[in-house]
Amino acid sequence: MSQPAAKPVISATGLFTPPDSISNEELVASFNTHVARFNAANAAAIDAGDVKALEPSSVEFIEKASGIKARHVLAKASILDPDIMEPRWAERPNEEVSVLAEIGIAAARDALARAGRDAKDVDAVLCACSNLQRPYPAIAVEIQDRLGMDGFGFDMNVACSSATFGIQTAADMIRSGSARSVLVVNPEICSGHLNWRDRDSHFIFGDVATAILVEAEDMAPSTHWEILGSKLITRFSNNIRNNFGFLNRATPETRSAPDKLFIQQGRSVFKEVVPMVAALISDELARLEIAPKGLRRLWLHQANANMNRLIASKVLGHEASADESPTVLDTYANTSSAGSIIAFHLNSDDLNAGDIGVICSFGAGYSAGTVALRKIA
Repeated sequence: MSQPAAKPVISATGLFTPPDSISNEELVASFNTHVARFNAANAAAIDAGDVKALEPSSVEFIEKASGIKARHVLAKASILDPDIMEPRWAERPNEEVSVLAEIGIAAARDALARAGRDAKDVDAVLCACSNLQRPYPAIAVEIQDRLGMDGFGFDMNVACSSATFGIQTAADMIRSGSARSVLVVNPEICSGHLNWRDRDSHFIFGDVATAILVEAEDMAPSTHWEILGSKLITRFSNNIRNNFGFLNRATPETRSAPDKLFIQQGRSVFKEVVPMVAALISDELARLEIAPKGLRRLWLHQANANMNRLIASKVLGHEASADESPTVLDTYANTSSAGSIIAFHLNSDDLNAGDIGVICSFGAGYSAGTVALRKIA
């Protein structure tokens, strides 16, 4: 007789935050120095109409456009240097742990400690993030090795929705019996794909790593989160894109070419993604027979404060309070797949047993994922 499918739950989450942070004031000072230098060096061509003058940025512009006030980064000095304006660190030898694996391991260990779990009890590692440091060997397998785990690991990339796609993948493993304990790790070094010389986007991203421990209910700690259901969708769009990859020659010119870094059509993204995500959450809640008034909290992707405000109001039927839809965007900025997990990690301990919340991500692809949770304590 076949055994009943195990019920997947979230046992714990973990977080690694880089110690250095860049304020909007610091970022604007660096950017505007670059602008002044460029305009002075190209003054004649600008006067002749052959070159377009660059426009300076401001703290007010950034906060109105995004709600972001600061961002954590791994390489502050080089990003703020007007002669560099990109993250720089020494390339590590193959025998040394990679930067991406290192921050992923820190978040994973935090999640394991919070669950009281030994790494050897975990069956699999999924490294789910937007920006992988290399194509192979898999970062997940490196994390697995450094944690001293058996089992298996693999990388997956669904841009800003990588964490929610990873949660559903891990939950399906639990249900199928192929694993009983799965670490979903989201190391995001978003500063590496950002064009720090682009006024419209130079303020958007930060660096961080999160981890989610998804396990069978019968081995989870007494306080955990039951996964009530999840739903994933993708719709192809070029409105958020990055063309850098292994077919491009890795030269300074290709690295700094605008289309080899993060580019987006912000207004189109806002117009198309907001209704798509609101409908995704509402439809999944309806399937689970959860009324909006029964929803205690939304942990939304931390991309843009205005987008989150509108999505939350469409789902809840009223303007969401900071308690109903907390933000970490002001201090962390957009951290891609890790954003909604940071919001959950920092704003979930206060919920009571039986409270229901939704983790939701959305981003390039378009991709979006929603995970409904009930607190068990």
